[in-house]
Amino acid sequence: MDKVPVSELCGELGLRPTVFYRWQKELFENGAAAFQSQERPHRQVEEKQKRIEFLEKKVPTKDEILAELMSEHIALKKVLGNSNRYLGAA
Repeated sequence: MDKVPVSELCGELGLRPTVFYRWQKELFENGAAAFQSQERPHRQVEEKQKRIEFLEKKVPTKDEILAELMSEHIALKKVLGNSNRYLGAA
């Protein structure tokens, strides 16, 4: 492979050398992240799937608790509603 000056290569591609050097700097500083990202999405999917399973297991319990609270709330409203009538409230 022949060594071609950056300025010549950039001229052929219609690119400014400053842009080339900025890209080169970004590659050297962040290039490893491009190769690490292959494993990260898989790991993130697994973590999110575990979270979904955990939350789905909690839904029936939440529904039961909510139904119980609503039942108690309605019963309390009925008791308080009758109490207010006896006290002369409308």
